[in-house]
Amino acid sequence: MKYDVIIIGSGFAGATLARKFAEHNKKVLVLEKRNHVGGNMYEETLDNKVRVHKYGPHIFHTNNDKVFDFLKNFGDWYFYEHRVLGKIQHKLVPIPFNFKSIEMLYEQKEATKIKEKLLKEYPKQEKVSILDLINSNDKTIKEFGQFVYKNVFENYTAKQWNIPISKIDKSVINRVPVILGYDDRYFQDKIQYMPKEGYTEIFSNMLTHPNITLELSTNALNMLEIKDDKIYYLQEQFTNPIIYSGAIDELFSYQYGALPYRSLNLDFETKNMNYYQPTSVVNYPNDEKFTRITEFKYFSCNIVESNTTILKEYPKNYDYRDENCIPYYTIQNEENLNLYYKYLELANKISNLYMCGRLAEYKYYNMDAVIERALELYEKVSEKYFK
Repeated sequence: MKYDVIIIGSGFAGATLARKFAEHNKKVLVLEKRNHVGGNMYEETLDNKVRVHKYGPHIFHTNNDKVFDFLKNFGDWYFYEHRVLGKIQHKLVPIPFNFKSIEMLYEQKEATKIKEKLLKEYPKQEKVSILDLINSNDKTIKEFGQFVYKNVFENYTAKQWNIPISKIDKSVINRVPVILGYDDRYFQDKIQYMPKEGYTEIFSNMLTHPNITLELSTNALNMLEIKDDKIYYLQEQFTNPIIYSGAIDELFSYQYGALPYRSLNLDFETKNMNYYQPTSVVNYPNDEKFTRITEFKYFSCNIVESNTTILKEYPKNYDYRDENCIPYYTIQNEENLNLYYKYLELANKISNLYMCGRLAEYKYYNMDAVIERALELYEKVSEKYFK
């Protein structure tokens, strides 16, 4: 079969693009290195009937109607609002910090003072960055910001990234604001849902189409060759679009060195109890070596009695030489981005090669953002090759 498009990777970037091309009568080859679809969103059901996210928890949330309308074609979804607790001073309090968190950790008089000051200082705002609090001219607000910074961010960041918080890009810190009210949801997006039968079903349905050929357990880099700014598939030049969602440094054989990532050791435990903790995710920013515990039963509509499965996450450095080590989080700083741009320059020399996804673009994408990016790239590529 002659393929119109070759796509490397079957996560949300690859699967979205494959489906869009297939629906418009293009023959698509999808090459996936793992033995399953879905990338890090893959779910499996354990012997105890609990369905777990094999590579850590993934929560779908978005303000983009177009993205959710696309996903709804491939399975049923149920309303789910994510709530997280954090262990702060031996208490489990809502994260992000909100007025309930303040009331649980401060004496009543002081809590009231802090809340009043926040509302006065930031009128008509629903949330505020921790960095804004720390830099406030108001003594009460500044001290409160320092308290949150120390108890929520400082040690957690050191564990998660293995570098001092002072060297972390501000965008990472700003991902978790302080909520100016009692909204205890982790996300404030208008659309918050989870797939009723899990993400794996969504991906399987996306990739089930007569115009899509899916090859699992296939390392595309054993089948592709880049030579003289041209790309070859099985030793024959391929001039139609090739869309790559894997690690860009691996594509070019790490010739400038490996891009740094943070990885995780994932420790799954089955417990002989109905529930282990009061919500799906509890963060441990301070004393413990792990960063959080996820209890997967909270993510599922399926009722499982008398036992449960939890996951503890232990951050570690990524080593590309270890085939069991997975790159999870890009480390965004000037040095790493400059290295990425050197690889991107190589990729841009190949006119029919396109980068899409977290690893290919060395960018922290939420699920909805990578789907939006894939939909936009589909339009761009289609306009160039197939109009």
